[in-house]
Amino acid sequence: MNAFLWAVQGTLAAIFLVSALLKVVRAPDALPEALSGYSVRSVRLIALAEAAGAAGVVLPAATGIASALTPLAAAGLAVIMVLAMRLHLRRREYLSVAVNVPLFAAAACVAVIGFGVYAVQT
Repeated sequence: MNAFLWAVQGTLAAIFLVSALLKVVRAPDALPEALSGYSVRSVRLIALAEAAGAAGVVLPAATGIASALTPLAAAGLAVIMVLAMRLHLRRREYLSVAVNVPLFAAAACVAVIGFGVYAVQT
């Protein structure tokens, strides 16, 4: 179970870190159409939340310092995915929702399983 959990955590961290970096590095006019209608400040805030979630889903468990924060970070990433799905459904961007659903499932999986593994240890 631990190897599975670490694999999911690492995958989530990599995906959300790349997503955050792309939001920060790209010029505002080169951002995906899904982010149109949002200010640059809002997009950067989303990137900050994704980067914090990516770090939080791996670092506490890896260092053994406050490892109970790992499932909380995963729950935060799941919330980000719910909000993203809501936006994409409102805009009828169903292909984007198809990307958000497995990311939500993975984050929720880490939150639920991680709570049993990491929160019980402390």
